Amino acid sequence: MEEHSTKGRVDSQSSGLFWGVDIAAAKLDLGCFAKSDVQTFENSDAGIAALLTRICAEPVALIVVEATGGYETPLLVRLIEAALPVVLINPRQLRAFATALGELAKTDAIDARVIARFGHDVRPQVRPFPTEKQRLFGDLAARRRQLIELRTAEKNRRQQATQPELLASIDAVIRVLDEQLAAFEAQIQGQIQTDLNWQQRAHIMQSFKGIGGGTSHALIADLPELGQLSHKQIGKLVGVAPLNRDSGKQRGKRVTTGGRSTVRSALYMAAFNSIRCNPAIRPFYQRLRQAGKSFKVAITACMHKILTILNAMIRDNKIWIAPDETIPHST
Repeated sequence: MEEHSTKGRVDSQSSGLFWGVDIAAAKLDLGCFAKSDVQTFENSDAGIAALLTRICAEPVALIVVEATGGYETPLLVRLIEAALPVVLINPRQLRAFATALGELAKTDAIDARVIARFGHDVRPQVRPFPTEKQRLFGDLAARRRQLIELRTAEKNRRQQATQPELLASIDAVIRVLDEQLAAFEAQIQGQIQTDLNWQQRAHIMQSFKGIGGGTSHALIADLPELGQLSHKQIGKLVGVAPLNRDSGKQRGKRVTTGGRSTVRSALYMAAFNSIRCNPAIRPFYQRLRQAGKSFKVAITACMHKILTILNAMIRDNKIWIAPDETIPHST
């Protein structure tokens, strides 16, 4: 792999340039807060190498990259390997920032400059980027979710089909999906067995009544920050923390927004199971419903409560203690 000078690396955002990269399947547009020009590179090994050479030619304060569904991964990997400070941001967050600036036009060059300015003005926190092993685990978990969605769709079609030929076709597809699901679940379990930390996290989470392997694996893959943040921070990160909507004397509805959809989906299933069998969640849910809260509000509150409990369990390295248990269970 090509070596790059360490000239561009700095230890803080107090000096250096703020860079923004707009990602497309075929190209990378590089903007800089202190410069008006935008440079374009191919989204290839050679193009990424040239982009790194350009960035490392001057001191770097921060590099901000917009998430684009996977096209950004090769660049992120190279930036991390070069020990450069990089942050991945949500496109919706960037769009809101651009609108606040009055930048309503949208082109790749404009986006690159807006991303660079976002880095300069907002100073987002640099967080650890998943390792190659973590990315593989996340990809396996994501593929498992896709297979489950496909199987659910086929089962729904089967309920509506009446012709024997259609039923035979649907059953054949379901059998293939079942085989694929079994294969991916075995691979996921194999990955868990190669990492003592993942084994411990899975063991702790699955001790909580209502959480099975699928939910714990999704949280390991998509929420590595679990146990490292405060309950307020983790709730906002996932998108289950109720946010105020008040102005003057008006008190608006508390709503949840943003966050990580895959984690919320996993927590939804955990909450759905827990309101039937977990002695801490079931009465909590019932109290909310008896108080007139809608199912959506009540289930979201349960998701938030479960996330808070899991965060504390992972932080303290302790398995679940049911409300009627008095003897602590530590791992």
